[in-house]
Amino acid sequence: MKKIFYEKVGKRYKPVKEYDSELMRAFYKGTHLVVCRPGVTFYSYQIDPAFATMLAAGKYAEDSMSSAIVKAMEYKPKQQALTERQQELWKELKKSFADQDFAIHGASASDAAKAGIKVLEQEVEKMFEVPAVKLAYDHFITVWALTKEQQKE
Repeated sequence: MKKIFYEKVGKRYKPVKEYDSELMRAFYKGTHLVVCRPGVTFYSYQIDPAFATMLAAGKYAEDSMSSAIVKAMEYKPKQQALTERQQELWKELKKSFADQDFAIHGASASDAAKAGIKVLEQEVEKMFEVPAVKLAYDHFITVWALTKEQQKE
């Protein structure tokens, strides 16, 4: 279904945009992934079928991954003894920031990525708890492997 959007210019309305829902849902040659959640639809185009499970799990786990990354990157003070002078300076520094948050050191990007990957792995494990899903995935990988070999020849 096509819709035309208009903008009022003076006393007249002029067409400014056209939206075609059929065109938006059209797929071109290749492998594509569509993941629907309440209120959200994700489209991934030209994907490697071998990674379809991981991509789908990633889309479902996106919120959990974001939370895990934020948690992994929270400031965690290292346990080490401070000298009396360092403690004074630390208190002075904290006081100078007033109510602002500040961090001297935190988690690395690697720690954050590992936290996200862990959540992704958990999401895949949940999917594979359903025997039919695991069997379908195993068949999918077998067919893909056979097809991939034929394409090389």
